[in-house]
Formats: sequence, C-alpha cells, structure tokens
Amino acid sequence: MKIALITAGAAGMYCGSCMRDNTLAAALIKLGHDTLLIPTYTPIRTDEENISETRVFMGGINVFLQQQFWLFRHTPWLLDRLLNFPRLLRWVSPLAARTKAAKLGSLTISMLKGPRGKQRKEVRKLVEWLATDFKPDVVLLTNVLLSGFVPELKKAWPAPVVGVLQGDDIFLEALPETDRRRCVELIHENDPAFAGYISTSRFYADAMAPYLKLPREKIQVVYPGINLKGHGGPREHRSAPPYIIGYFARICREKGFHHIVEAFRLIREMPNAPECRLKVSGWLGENNRPFFDEQMLKLRFAGLAEFVEHVDCPTHEQKVAFLQSVDVLSVPTTYHEPKGLYILEALANGTPVVQPAHGSFPELIEATNGGELVPPDDPAALANAIVKLLNDPARRRELAERGGRAVNEIFTAEAMALNTLSVLEQIVKKSGQ
Repeated sequence: MKIALITAGAAGMYCGSCMRDNTLAAALIKLGHDTLLIPTYTPIRTDEENISETRVFMGGINVFLQQQFWLFRHTPWLLDRLLNFPRLLRWVSPLAARTKAAKLGSLTISMLKGPRGKQRKEVRKLVEWLATDFKPDVVLLTNVLLSGFVPELKKAWPAPVVGVLQGDDIFLEALPETDRRRCVELIHENDPAFAGYISTSRFYADAMAPYLKLPREKIQVVYPGINLKGHGGPREHRSAPPYIIGYFARICREKGFHHIVEAFRLIREMPNAPECRLKVSGWLGENNRPFFDEQMLKLRFAGLAEFVEHVDCPTHEQKVAFLQSVDVLSVPTTYHEPKGLYILEALANGTPVVQPAHGSFPELIEATNGGELVPPDDPAALANAIVKLLNDPARRRELAERGGRAVNEIFTAEAMALNTLSVLEQIVKKSGQ
C-alpha cells in the first residue's frame, strides 16, 4: 500500500505527535509498505532516526508571509521553494515557537479554508504533488487543523483521506473564542472529504466527536506504540532511600509541571515520606522559561533547591538513562492528554507512574497495570500517592514489571502499525480503490 502520512512540524520542539508519526511511518515501512512522512510548516524533530521527507510543504515562512502580505500570494513558486529550504525553516523555528497560539487564529482559519484562504498557492502545490507525483492509495493526515486542502485533493485524486485525532483541541483551546468557533465550523465543513478518522484513545474519540462536530461512527481507535529499540534492559530498583521522583515531558503549565512542584514541596513536609529528590527533564522552550523559573523560585523559597535537578536529555540514549534513573514518574497534566507516550516510555524502562485520572491515562493504566491514578489537579492527592508508592518497593517493582510486559506486548510500534493498517485497509476497500 502507498501511504502519504502528512504531519505538522512543531517549530523545532520535540513534539509527541511528530514523534508518534515518525515511529508509525518507520514501522509501516518495515512492514513493507511504501510510506512517505511528509512534513508541513517546519521540519519535524525526533530523538530517533528521522525518516521524514526533506521537502517541507506549506512551509511556515510562506504561510506567514502569504497571510500578512498580498505580494507573497503571487510570488513565483521558485522563490517559495527557497523559503521552504529546511535549514532556513529550522533557523526561524525558535521565533515561531515563541508565538502564542492566541495570535494565530486568523492564520489557522485561512489554512482551514484551503483554496479559499490566503495560502491557496501552498494548497495547490501539495495537491498537485500528491496527485501527480506520489499518487498514494491512502492519505493519513495527522492534524485536522490542516484539513483545508483535503476537499481540493479529493477533486484531483480519488484516494481516501483519513484524519488522525491526537491533540488538536490543545491548540484550539488557546485561541480566542470567536476564532475557535470558526475553526471548528471549518473542520466540520471539511469532514465530508474524510473517509474516516483514527483517535489515539477511546476517551479522545468520545470527546472530539462532539467537540469538532464529527460523526463518532467515523472514528476508530488505534493506541500509540513506541519503538522499543534502546529501551529496557537491566536497571536498579532501589529498595531504600534516597528515592528519585521523575518528571519527563514538555515543561509547561498544561503538562502540570507546577503540580509536581507543589506535590514535591508537600512530600518534603510529610512525616512519613522517605528521603527523596525531584528530577526534571523535557523540552523547555523560551516561551515557557518564565513559568519554569517561577516554579524553581518557589522551590528555592521552600529551601528545596538542593533537592531538585533539571537535566537536558536531547538524545534517545539520555532519555532512556533518565527514565531508568528515577523510581516513579509523574506528569500531572492539567489538560486531557490524548496519547501519553511518556507513560509507555517510562514503563518500557521499568518505572511505574502516578497520573491524574483523566484523558487517556485511565485507559493506559488499565491496559498496562503499570501505575496509580489520582484525582486531577490535586497536588496533595498526588503527593500522598507518590509517598505510598515510594514506601512500598515491592509494589513499585510489581507495577514496573506488569507495565513493562504490557508495553512490550501491546504498545509496540509494530502493533500500532498493524492496527493502523487494519483501519486503512477497511477504508480503502470500502472506497473501492
């Protein structure tokens, strides 16, 4: 099967959706399918081998300039191609990462209008390339905020298009209400051009159907999987303090970094708590630096600065080493997480988790038996659960072993690819292609 897998670059950040898409594409290729991972906006960034195409469609510079200036909507394609040069897009990515989503409403609306928007030239390039050069059997669009080009593609090429729902609401919720409503309307208008959708969890499928006004029966669930290469192996399971509490995710408010900071402060005051430290890693963008500094200052005022360590883990090997160095991991998100790749990665490396009981976490914990759930947005409950787990080495070991087995059996890249193929084959067969 020829599969065009279209993803959206995250302006130089490590992005869970990009990493999932890269893992999926690599697994599909390994299974013998002609798969292209096609980036839009910016090149993607992963800590594994990046298999995406070097050419970037709907490059961020062109998209922005065409939104702002009439002249750039009529420039020759050769100039546009130069502005899509990957090295240039990587160079300007930090500027894009600092742009708040709330300021991108009009641009997002324009992109969702497709050929009726200001980026119609970019729409034509992608549509013509897919229809005349690659000619896929199916198109997998991993961000429905890009769906504006899909109705135009359906006019030029008969292959079914399948959308992936894996976090679109996070961006939409950051937009002004008027812009958000218009974006949802446009996504709903583009829905008839989609043959179906894939969601990364049952929770997210149930939530996004009414949120985006999509038919629930068109959404099938395929859980994420990880490439197990480099994960696992021997590690220390401490049975005596000092213990290490880990946080590994993008360092920002929506991932609940402030909750783990407050929980750690409470833990250090609890008389039954063992001696422990907090170890933190994950992408820290410049736009979240003030928030991070504020939380670190809070810990300093509480006299806990010496018990907190922040480390960079830019490589896959460093990430694995981090996950194997902590005794329990918690990423207490404030939003309803649709994927939770860091949960699977922690379990693959023998680290149990404590997570809020919302989003995809209940499904992941039920399927893996690798952690505990606590009420959301409750640092005190989080602190109590972590202390209980730290004080019970046998329970931690049991959760780690169960979770590790489940990830190795259920949540692999190959399993994700096979389940995705099953959905795509059904859709292609139904479409008569």
